[in-house]
Amino acid sequence: MPDHIPVATYLALRLQQLGVDHLFGLPGDYNLGLLDALLADSTLQWVGAANELNAGYAADGYARVRGLGVVVTTYGVGELSAINAIAGSFAESVPVLQLTGSPDSAVARRGAMVHHTLADGDFQHFLRAYQEVTASAEILTPSAAHTQIDRALTTALDNLQPVYLSVPTDLVHTLVPSSPLRLPLPRRHSDQQSLAAFGRDLRARLAADDDEVTLLAGNLLERRGLQPTVRRIADTGRVTVAALTAGKGILDENHPAAAGTYCGVMTPSEHTRQAVEKSPHLIVAGAVLSDMVTGLFSHSIGSDQAVFLDLHRARLGGTTYEGIELDDAMSALADAVDERRESPRPVSSTTQRPRPRHASDDDDRPLTQDALWSAVQDWIAPDTYVLADVGTAFYGAAALALPPGCSLQGQPTWSSIGYTLPALLGSQLAQPERPALLIIGDGAAQLTVQELGTILHRRLTPVILLLNNAGYTVERAIREPDSDYHDIVPWQWTSLPAALGGQEHALTLTVRTPDELRSALRQARTEGQEQGRASLIEVHLDRFDTPPLLTSLTRDLDTARRGPT
Repeated sequence: MPDHIPVATYLALRLQQLGVDHLFGLPGDYNLGLLDALLADSTLQWVGAANELNAGYAADGYARVRGLGVVVTTYGVGELSAINAIAGSFAESVPVLQLTGSPDSAVARRGAMVHHTLADGDFQHFLRAYQEVTASAEILTPSAAHTQIDRALTTALDNLQPVYLSVPTDLVHTLVPSSPLRLPLPRRHSDQQSLAAFGRDLRARLAADDDEVTLLAGNLLERRGLQPTVRRIADTGRVTVAALTAGKGILDENHPAAAGTYCGVMTPSEHTRQAVEKSPHLIVAGAVLSDMVTGLFSHSIGSDQAVFLDLHRARLGGTTYEGIELDDAMSALADAVDERRESPRPVSSTTQRPRPRHASDDDDRPLTQDALWSAVQDWIAPDTYVLADVGTAFYGAAALALPPGCSLQGQPTWSSIGYTLPALLGSQLAQPERPALLIIGDGAAQLTVQELGTILHRRLTPVILLLNNAGYTVERAIREPDSDYHDIVPWQWTSLPAALGGQEHALTLTVRTPDELRSALRQARTEGQEQGRASLIEVHLDRFDTPPLLTSLTRDLDTARRGPT
């Protein structure tokens, strides 16, 4: 490799080192040179989206699988279209690089009245906007571009947050040293003294008695790829493992140690709730305790006595241990559990598997939420990657007992409807061999459904359950259910694949009864996934019908607006 290489080449090579091989976005005149350079001498593949918001969601979905995603936009109009997606990545702890092609540095210095600006001579409006929703935001400079790139990427990976880099058109081919590429990016490490003290105190706490230990798992464990550590802890037979809705799937839900999904007073299983709230030794790991994952702040986890393992620190009772990375804290927990003096104890499975209704072949009653989730529960296969949009989809899926290897992805904290359809595109490109199930409402789908065309064009094979309940059912459950602002324009959903240019790659079905749904799901597997086609199943439901967990949440939503007491 030459001693000096162009900025764009440096960035492309660094991204490849980090496991990135797809870029999502839209072209624009300020990023065309950047795109040409990024794609010219690398294995990076371009994935054009229908709009920048979708591209940002797709990069987020990709990052949840690969560990980093990239969205490329043009200056101003493009990056502002993507900013909602980047804010969602920030709220949901997803490392995404927002890469913007921006005007020439000399143009910016002159304050020229060029297009895609606010025509006021200030070229840092959008940089300032991104500073509010990223862990770092910078405009590349000639003397330090390679350092800025490495710093931004390290920040994204260490903090599980998005970052922003603006690349002026004149910097794309500026030469920078290539020598830093010979070494991997430096990563944040635990303070060894603090880690040793925490490990010692944790072992002492757990060795003091034979009382039950419960691990409450949050979404950051999955972001850090700590499923094997959770499994190691669970396999000891000495720990019960429950998950927040945002951490669902971190442990196989048929594992003997699995205790189901916890969401405060709305927890479906009383056994699960007791396992968390009455545990003498509760470990809360990688959790973001927002309203929608804690049953509107109705969780009761004994914060004075519980052990909290956060991204960069640990807390044990009244003591905080700074500078401890979550990975190391979880390893310390696994070691402490291994050293407990009692023998492993049998743990009975307490997963929240719904009781299937087993609809008969002549079951032609109208579909209900109960019948929907019963059918999905019976059909879903191991290792399925499940995405569920906020609302009836996510809070119905949260009550499923996922088979081994499955995971549930959504956006419970940011809760931006429409997120999951473009995120499906990103996650499928990141792991095309894995079966995928998307569950999304009709109102949410109308925001981002253009990306179904990209999914079909790329021959991806997800199964999509589109819940047609005539509008915003989640909002109906909150207030004024008959108000016309909950209504949406009815679409011919099964005609969309043809309109989007992918009819030959899609199986389209409409169902209105439990029997039709079960038949359609069987077809989706045999005529869809096994034959290399995506499946779009339009599921008709009553507009007032909601799954039990969502019914509880929306009934008490005023509590969430006031916040925790």
